[in-house]
Amino acid sequence: MSRSSKVVLGLSVLLTAATVAGVHLKQRQDQQRLRDGVIRDIERQNRKKENIRLLGEQIILTEQLEAEREKMLLTKGSQKT
Repeated sequence: MSRSSKVVLGLSVLLTAATVAGVHLKQRQDQQRLRDGVIRDIERQNRKKENIRLLGEQIILTEQLEAEREKMLLTKGSQKT
């Protein structure tokens, strides 16, 4: 085999090996990104549930506060008359 054909064969093998390794690395990165996306989605859902729970608590507290204010206004109004 001539020297030039050996060089071409070597470069072809090297390029093929680099391509295969690159594809495998890209697949691993994609799989990790997918896993991270699932974890982020779960965390986002948990935050949303927590926010909804806090909003419910705030609504209840607001209703209680408004009821207390109304009761105070009624007692003040009945004391003046």
